[in-house]
Amino acid sequence: MNNDLSDIPGLRIGNAADEDARTGVTVVICDEPCVAACDVRGGGPGTRETDLLDPERTVEQVDALVLSGGSAFGLDAASGVTQWLAARGRGFPIGTANVPIVPAAILFDLLNGGDKTDVEGGLYRDLGARACDALDEPLLLGSAGAGFGATTATLRGGLGSASAKVGAFTVGVLAAVNAAGSATIGDTGNFWAGTYERDGEYGGLGLPGSIPQEALSPRTKGSAGQSTTLCVVATDAALTKVQARRLAVMAQDGLARALHPVHTPLDGDIVFAISTGKVALADPLRDLVALGSEAAQCAARAIARGVYLADATPLAGTPPAWQAKFG
Repeated sequence: MNNDLSDIPGLRIGNAADEDARTGVTVVICDEPCVAACDVRGGGPGTRETDLLDPERTVEQVDALVLSGGSAFGLDAASGVTQWLAARGRGFPIGTANVPIVPAAILFDLLNGGDKTDVEGGLYRDLGARACDALDEPLLLGSAGAGFGATTATLRGGLGSASAKVGAFTVGVLAAVNAAGSATIGDTGNFWAGTYERDGEYGGLGLPGSIPQEALSPRTKGSAGQSTTLCVVATDAALTKVQARRLAVMAQDGLARALHPVHTPLDGDIVFAISTGKVALADPLRDLVALGSEAAQCAARAIARGVYLADATPLAGTPPAWQAKFG
């Protein structure tokens, strides 16, 4: 186990970033089409092709998912991924045509001090294709991919991931953390998700002896549309579209355990759920409860890891990294 989304057989993850622009893209490619669904809780989401993930829609499976910086400009990253897949014959068959199904979601990183000159051009389309070309590279977390230019209310954000076994199944979560709120408690280095930490994966500080009253007051950054936490929860369990939707809903609890405040009018929080369908459910109801419970814990851990692993190099216009302040 690598403790990340790559522990799910049949999925590959690629990152690409532009250091000057302080932005990036993360792509999750399904080796074979995967059942998918999503759940949106934030008040300001930016998405592409998420309507078709509703259980009542015709298309059951997706070829890839894209997480991107760049706000609305970043949705063009999915075009780069779509072209990359089409060139390899992937997609939903319609007559003689194949149409790759690539839902996407974006976060806002336009005001983090990077040179955004090229965001209105083909920057994100190119980053999407580059992320696909990087599928065989080791998965980098922290200041990488869609989390490259991410921030939270108090610290730099980042790309995080975590995974776990659930009986015969594996579940994993990938999170791009650009939250309006904070992943840490007040001015401390303790993570709200401290209860769920495994093997010191984000510093081993646990929870403080008591939580200061001021830490319970909401501390946020920016204004509407400037924040979002994007998550992908994946499993090798064979799920229907309805079951995948329930998995996404349950995984949202992980955001509430790891961020304060969360699901605000300022956020575009979304959780995608995908199933590679490799392992059949023995008891559909009980197995789904177990998967959803673990998915929520993995989501909380992935969010904390994304903040914990962010690059400690100081950047003008962004808050400090956890490693620089508490490491």
